[in-house]
Amino acid sequence: MASKAQLETLMDLARRESDDAAKRLGVALKAIDEAKQKHQMLVGYRDEYAKRFEAAQAAGITPMAYRNFQAFMEKLDVAVKGQLDMIKHAEYRGEQEKAAWQASERKRMSYSTLNDRAAAEALKLENKRDQKQMDEHAARQAYYKR
Repeated sequence: MASKAQLETLMDLARRESDDAAKRLGVALKAIDEAKQKHQMLVGYRDEYAKRFEAAQAAGITPMAYRNFQAFMEKLDVAVKGQLDMIKHAEYRGEQEKAAWQASERKRMSYSTLNDRAAAEALKLENKRDQKQMDEHAARQAYYKR
């Protein structure tokens, strides 16, 4: 079994790895939120622009303005679709970071368990030594009292 110092070193490394993974997971989750907010903003802008166009169309619009509107709406639709792709990518990255964090936590916990077992084993050995010394002391006391 590994020595106490080795286990503490491994536990410290695992703790750092887990902390780093947690930070990366936080960044990934923030990226997901930001991508979703940007998507909502783009959809809202597209809807607002469509409403303004409908109002302008009701008042009368030139064919050139109509073509410009269609071209701009197509660009907005492409931007919305692109943002959906960004959300999917951010969610995928978030899942990867979550899995990495979970793996590092399992590793950290396994080292902690090994450390706990080593400490329990050391305590057991110490208790055995103490009991042996007490037995020997009691035997010597009994021998000299005769």
